[in-house]
Amino acid sequence: MSDSPENSDARGSEAKPAGPLSDLLIVDLSRVLAGPYATMVLADLGARVIKVEQPGKGDDSRHIGPFNAAGQSAYFSSINRGKQSIALDLKDAAHRETFEALLAKADVVVENYRPGVMEKLGYGWAALHARFPRLIYAAASGFGHTGPDRDKAAYDMVVQAMGGIMSITGHPGGPPTRVGTSVGDITAGLFTVIGILSAVHHRAATGEGMFVDVAMLDGQIAILENAIARYAVTGVAPGPLGARHPSITPFAAYACADGHVVIAAGNDALWGKLCDAICAPELKDDPRFATNATRTDHAEEVAAVIEARLAGLTAGEALALCEAAGIPSGPLQDTEQALNHRQVRARNMVIQTGFPDGAPLTAAGNPVKLSAYPDPTTRPKAPRLDEHRDAILKELGL
Repeated sequence: MSDSPENSDARGSEAKPAGPLSDLLIVDLSRVLAGPYATMVLADLGARVIKVEQPGKGDDSRHIGPFNAAGQSAYFSSINRGKQSIALDLKDAAHRETFEALLAKADVVVENYRPGVMEKLGYGWAALHARFPRLIYAAASGFGHTGPDRDKAAYDMVVQAMGGIMSITGHPGGPPTRVGTSVGDITAGLFTVIGILSAVHHRAATGEGMFVDVAMLDGQIAILENAIARYAVTGVAPGPLGARHPSITPFAAYACADGHVVIAAGNDALWGKLCDAICAPELKDDPRFATNATRTDHAEEVAAVIEARLAGLTAGEALALCEAAGIPSGPLQDTEQALNHRQVRARNMVIQTGFPDGAPLTAAGNPVKLSAYPDPTTRPKAPRLDEHRDAILKELGL
């Protein structure tokens, strides 16, 4: 099912790029972000993704801005590039027949409904596994399919709050601060991809599909890393620290004459190099700054002495000194600057895809670079709602 002339790029002139997953057919019932992000990653790696959408409305994110001049969602288009679309009402008998014909050919079905929704439709894991034993069923939900909160609804903001991420984000004494991207959804999407690929590996050995259960809240706990380590040792729940690292110093954003730079001197040797680079060798002999542990205990004093030395330098001058000394550092960039950075461009992390009508759209590239496969500078456009119905029905013989 993976080869189809319907898979074309934003201009309709190139076939969908090959990838290591080109033998997989994904039936995608998901909407908004967590599930669609997972299937976008799979599509970028070559899988064929058929997006099953609600008739007349489609994925909710088709109606979430920003919109282009034609009223098409850039949000939807960037996450659903390279997919096909068919609109099916899973309560309609004829549409169910089509859906089940798709499932019979599919390798994976992905959904991000609340637990129980698919069971009510007759398409829960137990029912589908009995009929299609090789089918992998991946569910990305707010709280997972077990536990006392399994039936609760969730959005990214909810799991960021509940998962502890917001408690360590922002500045001390400041208001609750959401992480600037939807890490609740995106981490769930990435863990869903890992689960699906694990299930594909398992099926190759056993011939059996499996149920992949990913919860957004679980994903937030999984990425708390240092916060959990600190709590485990101290018994005290960490709070926000602004831009600095809780256990490594200097490891933060520091003010220069015209802005900020990030300096990450992650060990004692780098601290010594930094002292020399900013013409402050005497700091190496200060007992407050002798080790990483003592520097972290005196993080505010470290910041004060560094910023005093950087006050007469531009960010560019400070970065040049750090780079010459081999000290990890970087500019504090906004989105435009990041997208235009020479390293980002060199790694093909800014690609061109398309809105459903084929209008061009700039989007993030695929960060997984594979030596055996090309990394195209363009990706197929996002689908119009129900765009591929006729081709899919013909392919299914319906």
